[in-house]
Amino acid sequence: MTFTNRVFSGIQPSGDLHLGNYLGAIRRFVPLQDTHDCIYCVVDMHAITVWQDPDDLRRATREVAAAYVAAGIDPKKAVIFNQSQVMQHAELAWVFNCVARIGWMNRMTQFKDKAGKNSENVSLGLLAYPSLMAADILLYKATHVPVGDDQKQHLELTRDIAAKFNNDYAASIAAQGVGQDDGSFFPITEPLIAGPATRIMSLRDGTKKMSKSDPSDQSRISLLDNADGIAKKIKKATTDPEPLPETVEGLAGRPEADNLIGIYAALSDQTKAQVIAEFGGKGWGIFKPALADLAVAQLGPMGDEMRRLIEDTTTIDAILRDGAERARVIAEATMVDVRSIVGFIR
Repeated sequence: MTFTNRVFSGIQPSGDLHLGNYLGAIRRFVPLQDTHDCIYCVVDMHAITVWQDPDDLRRATREVAAAYVAAGIDPKKAVIFNQSQVMQHAELAWVFNCVARIGWMNRMTQFKDKAGKNSENVSLGLLAYPSLMAADILLYKATHVPVGDDQKQHLELTRDIAAKFNNDYAASIAAQGVGQDDGSFFPITEPLIAGPATRIMSLRDGTKKMSKSDPSDQSRISLLDNADGIAKKIKKATTDPEPLPETVEGLAGRPEADNLIGIYAALSDQTKAQVIAEFGGKGWGIFKPALADLAVAQLGPMGDEMRRLIEDTTTIDAILRDGAERARVIAEATMVDVRSIVGFIR
């Protein structure tokens, strides 16, 4: 018996999805539905690790679901749902809270970044949420997770939790007869490393990641920006005075140039070398309009479809409910075994 070849990934509904979310994650989810059993979640339980206005959370949850569908994920082929509709996520997270070690959580660099000097006053959920993230993945026994650089540490923690659970409960797993050929119950999930332009930087500062928290709206392209807004932001993007380099090596020390060429490469399914072969030596007055036209062509129709779906809450909510029902079947099958493995009487 072997694990199903399954992909799990989730996006937090924190509002204002941008180009970095699309190129770094959502766009890469689409082709996987043709090669893997795919489960794509809107992780609304993660969102409340910091306080959320309930109406904003509902709107942002629908926005992420709309982005999935507008990008090309088929809700009949893949499973699209919001996490809070499948309460087995919380149940398995508690089991994993009792498997994971506090030292593991304290080492999470993302917690340190978000908590800052106020770590004594943030929610317990912010510290423990990597355990919930592990539950998200392992509840479906996902064999693969698409990850960017900022999530690699969390996937390593998921692998550590799976290995410790398999080891701690090895005898019970064997006694229940629910292990794989190697005796494991949970897979040691592998990363699916994305290709170029997985890390999209600010249009105002090429050394900083594109983020919705940046006070300047000009720093990011929102997936809900219209064509005129997209073009204006690209044309106003920070650059240096030099023309585009003739080689990829010439991008060293030029973060804004590297970022814009990387965006063009990702949107056009090319390498940076191919983009430089076309535009190397040319000025920004030629490259920026070409990038703006490409971005509008790629993102404009998706933004239109997102806006339509967000307004059609009946359709979006039906997609989320259907996905949750399908996810719940898999999740409950896992939890029936987990309850027996750990010794819960049912």
